[in-house]
This record gives sequence, structure tokens and C-alpha cells, in this order.
Amino acid sequence: MTIQAFYPIGTPGRPWGDAEVAAWRARQAVRRSYAADVLSAIETLRARFDVSEYGRLDYASDSYPLFAIRSRGWRDELPVALVTGGVHGYETSGVHGALQFVDRHAADYAGRINLLVAPCVSPWGYERIHRWNPDALDPNRSFRADSPAQESAALMRLVAPLRDRVRVHIDLHETTDSDESEFRPALAARDGKPFEPGTIPDGFYLCADSADPQPAFQQAVIAAVARVTHIAPADPDGTIIGSPVVAPGVIEYACRQLGLCAGITDAPYRTTTEVYPDSPRATPEQCNAAQAAAIRAAIDFALAHGALEGGTESA
Repeated sequence: MTIQAFYPIGTPGRPWGDAEVAAWRARQAVRRSYAADVLSAIETLRARFDVSEYGRLDYASDSYPLFAIRSRGWRDELPVALVTGGVHGYETSGVHGALQFVDRHAADYAGRINLLVAPCVSPWGYERIHRWNPDALDPNRSFRADSPAQESAALMRLVAPLRDRVRVHIDLHETTDSDESEFRPALAARDGKPFEPGTIPDGFYLCADSADPQPAFQQAVIAAVARVTHIAPADPDGTIIGSPVVAPGVIEYACRQLGLCAGITDAPYRTTTEVYPDSPRATPEQCNAAQAAAIRAAIDFALAHGALEGGTESA
């Protein structure tokens, strides 16, 4: 893979200011439609699920409604399963895997656990196939108090009333070749740092929360996905994207410290999926199916471990 020596915006060694962010934003073009791809799919689910608008993103001439899908017949005595997709808008299977799960599998959990699904947290990024929002901010580094990212702040407001009742949270992501060819070089340029090339893992993997990694839970998800697509091997140094592999297909991140979506609740079971859509061994359909399989395995494990009372763990 050929990597540019310098990103075409900014001055090497100097962080971006407003002019550089504006220049970067001017380069971003709409490449697909949130309304056609996502809102139309959500509309077809209204007959079976409760759909509500939990926020709206207003960026100059662009305005995007944000929708959440809930179980019909929500029962307050049941715990909650939270599914989030499209926190990075360019990670396509996170969005469509979440919608596929709702359409094909969510009904299986009726009366057992309440489902709350936010399938496309970052629609501006979805349309432009980009990781950032228009302010050149990464929503998945912005889940913290007084978040500067509208996308992150809106999701946190949605989840806040249920935060202590969430038993399982699965956040759906992808690792793509463009991470190395575009997004990490852009990040280095934005922050005025040198770009250090890395590697892209070939296959599915998980990022557990290092504060509470729940290894048996992570392995249950890996085992389910392995029936759909291949699991990423470690690099020769025993890492995936530079982080030590703690079990087959599993690394750990400090979710809250990094402002990651997977850290927004106290769910005993939480993880971040990473699908590799650029692999010659995986089709788009497999990628969506892998995300849906991961969601099902995560919820099934959570249901099988602990009392079903408000999301609290049994003794």
C-alpha cells in the first residue's frame, strides 16, 4: 500500500486551525444517501417496533434526524440491551448489521430483554463515507461530559435515563484499508504529529473494555462470529492494531478514558466489534451477518448470566 509522505492539508508538525478544518471539510462530498439507505429501512420497521427521533444534527445546510428503535411492549422490570452502529459513519456494516438484526432477529427477544438500537449515530459521516463529523472530530473519541461532538452528545442523552439498567452494550464497527490510507494520515496531520504506518488485520476482532474485560463473554461472541466469517490473527508481534491480543480475536481498550461509545453505560457485558470489509474472504452480506451474529451472541450470553432484574448482576 502506498502512503503519502504528507497529508495534503496543513503544515507538517503544526496542528490544524479553523482554516485547515474548513479546507478539509470542503473536500468531503456526499457519496450515498442516509435517507435512501437508512431512514427508508427504519421506516419499514415501524409496524413492529417503536421508533423515535432522539435528536437532530444541524450542520450548515445539512440537517439529519437521529432515530432509535425500541422493543414494542417495553417492560420496565426487564434489563436493556443497547446496540449502536454507525458511530463512525463510514463503517457500513455497523449500520446495516444493526438494521438486519432488528428486522430478522429482534422479535426473538420479546418479553426477555428490552432492546434499544441506534443504527446510525453519525449520518453526516455515513453520507460522506468518513470517520469524522464536519468539525473534523471523531465521535468515538468524544463520549464524555460536555462532548464537542453533536453525535456523541445526542446518544448520551438518549441513553442517560437507562444507563444503570443496560445489561449488554455492543457497539458495531469496522477496520478498513482506508484507516491506513486516509484516516490515520488525516489524524496525524490534524494533530500536527508524524504519521507512523501500521497494519490492517484481516478478519473480525473485538475490543473489550480493559476496566472490565469479561473474557468469557468476549469469547462467546468470537465463537458465534467465527461461524460467519474469519477471525483476525495476531500480527507477528502478538498485537492487533498495535494492542496486545489477550485471547483469540480480542484486544482491550480503556473505553471511558478514550471517550469510546462502549464506555457510556455500566453494562456488565460490553464490547466493540471490528469487521474487515476489504478482505477478499468476506462479502458485504457476510459483514452484515457477522454484526448481527455478534449482537445475538452478546445478548444470549447476557441473558444466560445473571438475574433479569433491572440489569443487575446476580450473586
